[in-house]
Amino acid sequence: MEKRRSIEVAGARHTNPIPSASRRGPFVVSGAISGADPATGQVPADLDAQCRQMFANVRRVIETAGGSPDDIVKMTVWITDRALRPVLNKYWVEMFPDPHSRPARHTVTSTDFTPPLQIQCDLMAVLDQD
Repeated sequence: MEKRRSIEVAGARHTNPIPSASRRGPFVVSGAISGADPATGQVPADLDAQCRQMFANVRRVIETAGGSPDDIVKMTVWITDRALRPVLNKYWVEMFPDPHSRPARHTVTSTDFTPPLQIQCDLMAVLDQD
């Protein structure tokens, strides 16, 4: 099996020495993915805009790793309030429209965010080995 390799995503800003994701063989695991704009690094104040950008960032991470959203098998989502799930679900169904082929998801409430951040996620994917 190949060595682990870091997946660096253009526009992802880090203050810590960690990549956006890591891949070993067919497995891809990300760090935290937020709704920050890749051009500015700013997080929108609006949850809807954060979710839209978070899922766009998920797509950027998985595609940089060599896969697609179809390869994602699990996501964990941290959100400030469970009552905000309808906004999350709107973008979830948009990215994963087939109800018979969606990744597992665990949604956890967290208050450990610096405003305006209200949501972030991570993912695990299994890619075809060509």
